[in-house]
Amino acid sequence: MKTSVSYQDSPGLSSGSTADRSARRIPWQRRYARWVLLADAAVIATVVFGTQVLWLGPRTVGVTSSTLDYSTVSVLTSTAWMLALALSGSRQERVIAYGVAEYRLVVAASLQVFGIVAIAAYLTTAELSRGYFLLSLPVGCLALVAGRALCRRMLARRRRTGEMGTHVVLIGSPEENARVAAELDRQPSAGLRVIGVHGLDRTPGRSSWSEEQSERLRRRLDDLDADGVLVSGSAVLDAHDIRRIGWSLDPGGRQLIVAVNLTDVAGPRLHTRPVAGLPLVHVETPRYSRAQQLSKRAFDVVGASALVLLLSPVFAVVALLVRASGPGPILYRQERVGQGGIPFGMLKFRSMVDGADSELQGLLQAQGRSESPLFKVERDPRITPVGRWLRRYSLDELPQLFNVIAGRMSLVGPRPQRDAEVAFYDDDARRRLIVRPGMSGLWQVSGRSSLTWEDAIRLDLFYVENWSLVGDIAILAKTFRAVLAPGDTAH
Repeated sequence: MKTSVSYQDSPGLSSGSTADRSARRIPWQRRYARWVLLADAAVIATVVFGTQVLWLGPRTVGVTSSTLDYSTVSVLTSTAWMLALALSGSRQERVIAYGVAEYRLVVAASLQVFGIVAIAAYLTTAELSRGYFLLSLPVGCLALVAGRALCRRMLARRRRTGEMGTHVVLIGSPEENARVAAELDRQPSAGLRVIGVHGLDRTPGRSSWSEEQSERLRRRLDDLDADGVLVSGSAVLDAHDIRRIGWSLDPGGRQLIVAVNLTDVAGPRLHTRPVAGLPLVHVETPRYSRAQQLSKRAFDVVGASALVLLLSPVFAVVALLVRASGPGPILYRQERVGQGGIPFGMLKFRSMVDGADSELQGLLQAQGRSESPLFKVERDPRITPVGRWLRRYSLDELPQLFNVIAGRMSLVGPRPQRDAEVAFYDDDARRRLIVRPGMSGLWQVSGRSSLTWEDAIRLDLFYVENWSLVGDIAILAKTFRAVLAPGDTAH
């Protein structure tokens, strides 16, 4: 197999100044881990000692039936908490800044610490204040997760300027390189920045990777001061080629990253296990256990009920605005397709003129959208001025909290669609109906109205295949942020 090699560097990128090189010799993971360490220490100290002062007062108070005072307990608890976060691996390079595994480890470490504290108090008969003890745990967990999320936002902001990322050279066929480069360019916050391309064109007759090419690659990596190599696919490279590429890199100095042809599979479902010398990637099938269903349902009921109570003044104000916007009911009930394809009546505050449904088909045909699975009308004339404002801030969706409490919807899930839209579904899209539809979803927090139908389906299927309670909480947090600062994609 004869292989022709071409290098193409990204425009405007060079090996950089001496200062830039020196900064990047320290892996970004180490610098970021220092941020996280400082954030964790600040959060834990503030929460533990703040709870002590808030609950017990500014004076040092002794623990009943013990020689310890609460200041000593706070120091010991803070130290144990920091140690648990370190031992849990929540700051390991493989975990920080990616996915929800980091948050799970933070919560698990926090629960373990307070479990140990409770056991120690029981065994020593020390009577810790319940308020001090029970207030620190939930506040501390939430604050730690919020601190980690803030660190991620800071990291993403730095990465958009080209800092704190991994600079890689792509190796693969031109098509694979172009696909991977486009995805990475679309998501600069992922931290992988392409600074060069090593294109391979496959021709039968010779081995695909030679020692000469390894030497050329090493020189190119040095010239570009790259952090590693990203193999973009296996169309022109086999396992032996990838192994030789790895041999050509500085041991422990540069990374070898391989793009596995597995799309829309979350990290927790992937496990690499060496079997008989083969690095096998095990992909767990999606699980919808009874325990998971019960936990999601409990989260929905508690969350929706709390939001109804908290937002009751908003309900009253919006209802008055809708009543004043023109004739018609305050609440609008529309039939949507729910879990398992069963229809239900979805509630919304009315944002259109009365009788707007009868005009939909004509508007879709006029805009050439009647054959699309997304019945979206651009510059919809049926929307009232009040309705336009309600939609921008998603206030028209609030009555769906009652759909959630009734069990027909979830706080998070694929958005429910009309029966006529579901008729356009192919087999892949129908997997959206496995779970309850949601008030918000991965689609909505990833671009709202600006995404194409294909992107929306891909995100919804990713949610269905990789659901987790921590993921739901993360999506809700992004939803609240999107509602408060809707941007230009909200319609």
